[in-house]
Amino acid sequence: MTVTEPHATAAAPTPPLAARATAVGGSPVRDILAVTARPEVINFAGGLPAPELFDAEGIAAAYAAVLAELPAQALQYATTEGEPTLRTALAERNTARGLVTDPDDLIVTTGSQQGLSLLATALIEPGDTVLVEDPCYLAALQVFAFAGARVVPVPCDDHGIDPDALEQLVVAEQPKLLYTVPTFQNPTGRTLPAARRAAVAAVAARRGVWIVEDDPYGELRFEGERVPWIATYPGAEDRTVLLSTFSKVMAPGLRLGWLRAPAALRRACAVAKQAADLHTPTVNQLAAARYLADRDLDAHVASVASAYRSRRDAMLAGLAAALPEGSTWNRPEGGMFLWARLPAGHDTTELLKSVVKHDVAYVPGAPFYAGVADPRTLRLCFVTQTPEEIGEGLRRLGAALS
Repeated sequence: MTVTEPHATAAAPTPPLAARATAVGGSPVRDILAVTARPEVINFAGGLPAPELFDAEGIAAAYAAVLAELPAQALQYATTEGEPTLRTALAERNTARGLVTDPDDLIVTTGSQQGLSLLATALIEPGDTVLVEDPCYLAALQVFAFAGARVVPVPCDDHGIDPDALEQLVVAEQPKLLYTVPTFQNPTGRTLPAARRAAVAAVAARRGVWIVEDDPYGELRFEGERVPWIATYPGAEDRTVLLSTFSKVMAPGLRLGWLRAPAALRRACAVAKQAADLHTPTVNQLAAARYLADRDLDAHVASVASAYRSRRDAMLAGLAAALPEGSTWNRPEGGMFLWARLPAGHDTTELLKSVVKHDVAYVPGAPFYAGVADPRTLRLCFVTQTPEEIGEGLRRLGAALS
């Protein structure tokens, strides 16, 4: 009996990717960092803390202590909400800064970026409207795009959100939430004044809007007085989520952030986190808690901020010679970034192609806009390089732009 070989047939194609996976582009900042990874490039593009300022010895000692004293706990699964010792320490830091916080008010996240992603999962239905600053933190725009949100920019000036314009948009657009980085904003470095924070809180209370207040940079203040979180103002108490992180004050490689939210929303975020990663790595959480117990993080942050102030000043001192005549820029009181605008007729995206050939880089401003972009703008990070390297980088930038 002869067995007939089956006819060869072409394999059927695999099902397509989700529409959101093809509709949402990658990060232009990450793309620029990949292009400019050569060691000879002075890179003002990334939002990278200065690695030589990490307290590597203190962090290593904290890990060593945890692994020596609590190995079974440190290497085991943990609760979704986070290790109680770390949440207690974080709650005490919040309370000391004017926002009374209980450990149970917090969820520890794998970086504050995860906190933003969890909030999008818990709050946003496809088609919901989200309000953002103009311009806005780029990775937030990615998160909201993946969630299927309709993103609408709120008019801003050199001091941040215009509360009157915000209220008009809330009435017209009926948004689910407002996302803001009110202190040393990314990308502009600006800080929202106290009076405007109070006004934003009042708008949210009157009109029924969530506020997502992202504060990764607030401890890096060089000068001026600290402005309280929006979450502390009347009307904001039951509708504000506060996000923060150790990435800018301890080390980004720890991937440790946290969110403080009202109970019902916090529970929804915990369920979303269970689906995402079960919990943030236990050993990292315990090491951070041990570091806070054994070391003076505030003293370390003060030292880092002092170094960053010198670097900001070096950049401010060299900008006039580096940028074309008629350019403008701001003077942030802290954080990591400043924002510049070239004269009419310049396009920083197009100019970057020739700038990189001079072994220096920045981030064009256009990708940070949810609405109509200003092609003349750019973001400069002033913390990664030493003052001497900043001076040389600005010299190269001036040569490229001339």
